[in-house]
Amino acid sequence: QVQLVESGGGLVQAGGSLRLSCAASGRTFSSGYMGWFRQAPGKEREFVSAIGWRTDTTFYPASVEGRFTISRDNAKNTVYLQMNSLKPEDTAVYYCAASLRSWLARDYDYWGQGTQVTVSS
Repeated sequence: QVQLVESGGGLVQAGGSLRLSCAASGRTFSSGYMGWFRQAPGKEREFVSAIGWRTDTTFYPASVEGRFTISRDNAKNTVYLQMNSLKPEDTAVYYCAASLRSWLARDYDYWGQGTQVTVSS
């Protein structure tokens, strides 16, 4: 059984930075993608970023491109999300997810429990 555990969330002022981590256990990922999503109160879940386990290809929506950077450490089975120039609208619960297929939102099979990120103005 795959387990994903996020950490690194917290409260930060606008313009600040946070780095989220997602540690995966239960299997070694030789393919597929890891992604980050977020959900703010009253809003739908939003795709934030994705990266392949065996490729350097990354994906970002326009809302975070240039501010967020996803990276991975295959040896540690861990994925990171570096978030810079944070804005109040980035406030949400951030979820880590694993896909055995594509990076598209519909293909994620496993999800973490989420970590709260709050950006104050």
